Amino acid sequence: MAQKIVIDPVTRIEGHAKITIQLNDAGQVDDAHFHVTQLRGFEKFCEGRPFHEMPSLMARICGICPVSHLVASAKACDALLAVQIPPVAANLRRVLNLAQIAQSHALSFFYLSSPDLLLGMDADPAARNLFGVAQIQPQLARDGVRLRQMGQQIIELLGGKRIHPAWVVPGGVNEPLSADKRDEILAMLPEGIGIAQRTLDWFQTVVANYAEEIEAFGALHTMFLGLTNEREELELYDGFLRLVDTEGQIVADRLKPEDYADYLTERVEPWSFLKSPYYKPYGYPAGIYRVGPLARLNIVKRCGTPRADEAFAAFRELDSQSSFHYHYARLIEILYCWEKIDELLRTPDILSDRVRAHAQPNRSEGVGLSEAPRGTLLHHYQIDENGLITRANLVIATGHNNYAMDRSVLEVAKRFVDGTRLNEGMLNRVEAVIRAFDPCLSCSTHAIGQMPLQVQLVARDGEVVDEVKR
Repeated sequence: MAQKIVIDPVTRIEGHAKITIQLNDAGQVDDAHFHVTQLRGFEKFCEGRPFHEMPSLMARICGICPVSHLVASAKACDALLAVQIPPVAANLRRVLNLAQIAQSHALSFFYLSSPDLLLGMDADPAARNLFGVAQIQPQLARDGVRLRQMGQQIIELLGGKRIHPAWVVPGGVNEPLSADKRDEILAMLPEGIGIAQRTLDWFQTVVANYAEEIEAFGALHTMFLGLTNEREELELYDGFLRLVDTEGQIVADRLKPEDYADYLTERVEPWSFLKSPYYKPYGYPAGIYRVGPLARLNIVKRCGTPRADEAFAAFRELDSQSSFHYHYARLIEILYCWEKIDELLRTPDILSDRVRAHAQPNRSEGVGLSEAPRGTLLHHYQIDENGLITRANLVIATGHNNYAMDRSVLEVAKRFVDGTRLNEGMLNRVEAVIRAFDPCLSCSTHAIGQMPLQVQLVARDGEVVDEVKR
């Protein structure tokens, strides 16, 4: 079907997602696409800025995961300086990023997805929200709010404010950790661990209710990409990239972030303004992969903390290809984040005042990579002789998952959409597979208000048979 997407500045600023489903002559789903319009203005208007401004500037990309951009940007600036930052500074950055990931995962699981998981995919949309969850299971709703609050409080204690902190800088961090702040954070962690464990226990009791969705969400098989370390553990800050196939076998290992252009490239499709990265040696679309919590747990041998490792063992018994299990993986990572923060804050030198390496630019190009809540995040900068940015390239986690989201929509639509009519349950399942990935389109579009979602049933002749808008 000929498709015309009209993009104006308002759409680009707010972000826009649209799902189209095309029918064949028998009324069956013939094709479907997830359409995204996106403007990454940051890549252009940071040109000409001093490189040392980049971390704080890049944090403004998103109000949901600003720390992720802050960390990846600072690591790119470290590469420009050609310095090895103090170990305690790296650990403090890790703590900040772990708190960010935990609070973002809590937002995704409790606020956006738990209504489906508690109330059911076919529940009345008027009640299928966090308020409906609070009425039926108030403890679950309170737990979600509390986990997010804890993550934000830790970010504020370290960085000075909850959103867009400027604490992470080229060469390290700009202030050491005090004993009082350390102790305040440590005092929170038992509660966070308890909530994460309680939620995992509850989630394991409801997974069996979604066997059909798990199967449909797992119809698309791809490779997985993410960071790991020498111990083959879950790694969210530093290490090397690993790519595994659908059977869990390593395809490529010890990939260096700075060489990303040698093994990753991007494809542009006519239905979306969001590019689709893929693994060069395999071509397109065979080289498509997924990133994020599901991918991270598929590329490692263990998490590296006691409770998370116990949960990980149970996770490995599941269908590791099903995108439904992004939810499960997020809960394990929340548990891991609190345990890992506790471990890092108890290292002997965590209160050291040696938290920053000072230098002038020693390279004209730098790449920084870290794991964001939604997956692998990469910042690549080039500077001139005055230290001014001449080019920036950002590969956002949601971009890595773009093709997988698009094809997942098709698979779920084939399974659940009736070609003669639409109802809320059908629409919600198509939406739910996108929610499982937890895309952050606002990282590029800075969405204002509610991001619209539109689903159309379109006949072969182009006639719109049915339409539902949100």
